[in-house]
Amino acid sequence: MGQCWTQLCGPGNEDEGNTGSAELAGGNVHLVTTMEKWEELISEANKNGQSVLVNFSAAWCNPCRQAAPAYRDLADKHTTVMFITVDVDKLAEFSSSWDIKATPTFFFLKEGRQVDKLVGGSKQELDKRILSMAETPAGAAATS
Repeated sequence: MGQCWTQLCGPGNEDEGNTGSAELAGGNVHLVTTMEKWEELISEANKNGQSVLVNFSAAWCNPCRQAAPAYRDLADKHTTVMFITVDVDKLAEFSSSWDIKATPTFFFLKEGRQVDKLVGGSKQELDKRILSMAETPAGAAATS
């Protein structure tokens, strides 16, 4: 499913002993591997008026694994935002419906609608966009 953001991924860079995508979540980051879990979390966020940051990621992707600790740190810092990681291998068809071409890809949602998108990205860029999303009125798109 898709490609890694950098050339670090690919044949020879896959971790054969990796047990899966659990290392991509943890703390305040929710791991989504089923449509039921996705629907439950999005419903909860909408009900609570929370913005959502979705990370489409893969356990075999080195940039995804490298970004995971920073993503967890941001989730701990921005507790009013729901942080979700979608395993693109477990939800390949769903990920394709979001037009995921590379991992990691981040979508910023407000009231269930996309307000921003970032392919790749550093912790600083994610933090900047989260702050921008928090300041963007509902129904308006964030500036890229």
